[in-house]
Amino acid sequence: MENAVKFKQIGFGARVKSMLRVDARRMLRSRLFYILLAAALVMPILMTVMMAMMDGSVSVDAVTGAQTVMRGPENAWQNLGTLPGGEAMGGGEVFMMCNINMMFMAVAVFVCLFISEDFRSDYAKNLFAVRAEKGDYVISKTVMGFACGTLMLIAYFLGSVLGGAIVSLSFSLHGLTAANLFFCMIAKILLMLVFVPIFVLISVSAKERAWLSICGSLGGGMLLFMTVSMITPLSSTALNVLLCLAGGAMFSLGLGALSTTVLKKTSLV
Repeated sequence: MENAVKFKQIGFGARVKSMLRVDARRMLRSRLFYILLAAALVMPILMTVMMAMMDGSVSVDAVTGAQTVMRGPENAWQNLGTLPGGEAMGGGEVFMMCNINMMFMAVAVFVCLFISEDFRSDYAKNLFAVRAEKGDYVISKTVMGFACGTLMLIAYFLGSVLGGAIVSLSFSLHGLTAANLFFCMIAKILLMLVFVPIFVLISVSAKERAWLSICGSLGGGMLLFMTVSMITPLSSTALNVLLCLAGGAMFSLGLGALSTTVLKKTSLV
């Protein structure tokens, strides 16, 4: 009797692990990944140094003749958020908008371009034909986006410290503790799990149209962007971390399932 040919069934864990390994290798070979990390590191340094150089400069309104004196930053942690009683600090208006929270929007560029390249090069077609399930693909892209976003937040934090040291800013926490600063960063990292699934959903919907996915992701992200500073303030505690973890889990599971459905119900072109 002839022996029947048996094909080994690959389990969910093995499939996801294989997909993660492939995407991690592609991400580490991507110039875009390193460009974004370098930008995240250099941006707070340049912003801090330039604003410090402008400290004391006077601008005159050509119509009214009113004079405005530019005040530079006073504290290195202004790049991360508003300190207690820090509303009157120099550069406060600028740092309230241009701070570490910009990384939540910057990671949208990585996710959109990373996914659109798969569809533009027909890599996604070949991938789904021979090895990966739609759900595995969504999980892998979400993890890669989360990893990139985490590294960008860390790079921005290091750039803020370096920028503050270069211009000799104060590192006083104004009554906060190092634990608050730690919880703030952990909360922001976990909050990436809310934003990245949004970008993945929009990207798998737009497929090879990178311009559409970027515009949609930035627009969708802006709906939640103003809440980032409220959910992850410099005075964050373990409660903020738990809230971000819960929100990240809900968005990752819910939007991850929706992204998988979109891939199953639409053509891969």
